[in-house]
Amino acid sequence: MPDLQKWEKIGAAKRAALSELIPSEFRIPQNFLPSNSQLDVSKFPEESGWFTRKELDITSSTSPVILQNMANQIWTAEEVTKAFCKRAAAAHQLTNCLSEIFFNEAIASAKSRDNQLRETGKTVGPLHGLPISLKDNFNIIGKDSTLGFTSLVNDPAKSNSTLVDLLEAAGAVLYVKTNVPTAMMIAESVNNVYGRTVNPLNRMLTSGGSSGGESALIAFGGSPLGIGTDIGGSLRIPAACTGIFTLRPSFGRFPTQSCRSGLAGQEAVQSVNGPMAKTLEDIILYSKTVIDSQPWLHDAKCLPIPWRPVVPKRKLKLAVMWNDGMVIPTPPVQRALRETVENLKKAGHEIVEWDNSLHPQAVSILSRMFLADGGKSVRALLAPTKEPFRPEMQAYADATDIGVYGMWKLQAERSELQRKYLELWNSYNGLDAILGPVTPFSSVENGMFKHVGYTGVFNIVDYSAVSFPCGVTVNKSKDKPNAEYSPLSETCQTIHSEYNPDIVHGMPVSLQLVARRLEEEKVLSMTNTILQAIVPSESVPFKLNLQPSLASRL
Repeated sequence: MPDLQKWEKIGAAKRAALSELIPSEFRIPQNFLPSNSQLDVSKFPEESGWFTRKELDITSSTSPVILQNMANQIWTAEEVTKAFCKRAAAAHQLTNCLSEIFFNEAIASAKSRDNQLRETGKTVGPLHGLPISLKDNFNIIGKDSTLGFTSLVNDPAKSNSTLVDLLEAAGAVLYVKTNVPTAMMIAESVNNVYGRTVNPLNRMLTSGGSSGGESALIAFGGSPLGIGTDIGGSLRIPAACTGIFTLRPSFGRFPTQSCRSGLAGQEAVQSVNGPMAKTLEDIILYSKTVIDSQPWLHDAKCLPIPWRPVVPKRKLKLAVMWNDGMVIPTPPVQRALRETVENLKKAGHEIVEWDNSLHPQAVSILSRMFLADGGKSVRALLAPTKEPFRPEMQAYADATDIGVYGMWKLQAERSELQRKYLELWNSYNGLDAILGPVTPFSSVENGMFKHVGYTGVFNIVDYSAVSFPCGVTVNKSKDKPNAEYSPLSETCQTIHSEYNPDIVHGMPVSLQLVARRLEEEKVLSMTNTILQAIVPSESVPFKLNLQPSLASRL
C-alpha cells in the first residue's frame, strides 16, 4: 500500500482528532448502532431506545418552546445543551456532518447561563441557553475554519466572526460547526479533510451544499437552529434536500463580517448567511432577534434597517416559475408545484406565469464571476499541502483569469441584468412573489448533483427567498419518468436520464418563494400564508406552529 500524501495524512489526522472529541457517553453503543444498509436514520433517536424521554422532548421541540421552558426553569440550559450535544454526536456518527466539536465549552457556557438566571431571575438575552450550530466558515476563537482545505487544518481563528459575538451576547450556546464542500463552492458537502456528509433521510442521497452539514444535523434533530451561508443556493439547496426551512436574505440584513471564504475578496456576487430549522417559527425568531441586535453597529456593511412588522395579505399575487429555461424539474417537483398552485388558486390567490427569459444569462454571469480569477484563490489554498483539485472543482482548475477589465465588463453586465429583472417584475403590476422549484429534484444520489440555476439567479439580483417543504413527498407510482418530455439543454437531458423514482421515494419536496430585495419580513409572512393554504393540519412534519406573539410581529 503506497504511502499517504501530505494532504491525505493531514485529513486523516483531523478526522481522527474530531472523532476523539466525542465523549464515550455520546458514542452510540454497538447494540444500538444501525446497520450500514439502513438508509433512513432520521428516526434513530426516537426508535433506538438510546435516548431518554426528556432528551427526546428537548431535541424535538422548537426554539421558542425550548426558550420558554428554560426561562420558566422547567429545563436548565445545561440539560438542553447536553441533550443536543448527544444528538449532534449521534448525527455525526451516522451522517458525518460535523467539522468542529466543543461540547465541554458549550456545557460550561450553559451552566453560566443557568447560574445567572438563578441569581438574578433574568435570562441572558433573547436566545438564553439556546444551542445554535454554525457552518464551518464562521470563525470562533481557537477553532479551525478549514473550508474543506487541508492547508487550513490546525489554523485556529484568532478572533470571532461578528455574528458569533452577537449570538453569544444574545445568550446562545455554540457547540458545533458543520461540514462544507471544498471552498464552499459545490452543491454537495464533500472535501478532502472530513469526507462526505450524507442525508439522514436516505444515506444514499446528498444533504446538499454548501451548508449540507447544517441541513443533515438539523434534519436529524441534532440542532434546533443552525446558520448557513448562500452565494449560489448554499442555504436553499441543502434545506430542500432534507425538507427543512431556510431564509436567504438580501445582503446587508445579517452580518457577514470576519467569516472565512474560499474566494476571499470576491464581492461581485455577495455571500449572505441565514438560519436553517425545521419550522418557519424558528426562522422568524432568529431573524427578528439578529436584526433587533442592531448588527449595523457592529458590521460596517450591514444596513440600518430595523425589523419591520408586516400586515399579512389575505390574497397574494404570485408568479409561478414552471422551469428556469434551462432544466425542467423532475416529475415529483413538477407535481409538487402543480398541486401547490392548484391549492393556492382554491384559496383565492392570484396566479400568473413568470417570464424566465433572463435566467440563463443570470446563471451564466454567476458562473463567470466565480471563475473570474482563473481559479487562483482555490489553487492558492490547495498548494501548501499539494492537495489536488477534487473532481467537483474541475471548472476552477480549468478557469482562465479574465483580468480587471474583464471583471468590470462582467459587473456592468450584471448591473444591466438587475435593471432588466426589476423592470420585468414591475411589469406584473402588484406582484408579491415568485413561486418555483429550489432544484430540479427532491435530492439526488451522492455525487450526482447538477444545476444551481433555480437558486443562483436570485443571488445575482440579491432577492429575499425562503425554501420551504410544501408537504408533498416523492411517490414512485405517481412520479414516473416522462419519456416524452423535450429537454431544454444537455444538462436537462442528463438530469432526467439519471432520475430514479425508486431511490428518492418518500423524500420531501421543497419549493422556493422569492420576494424583492430586502423584503425578508414580507417573504416570511407570505410563506406563512402559503403554508396555511397548502399544508394539511395533520401533516405534523410540515406544520407551522406560529405563536401569536410571533405572528403579530409579521
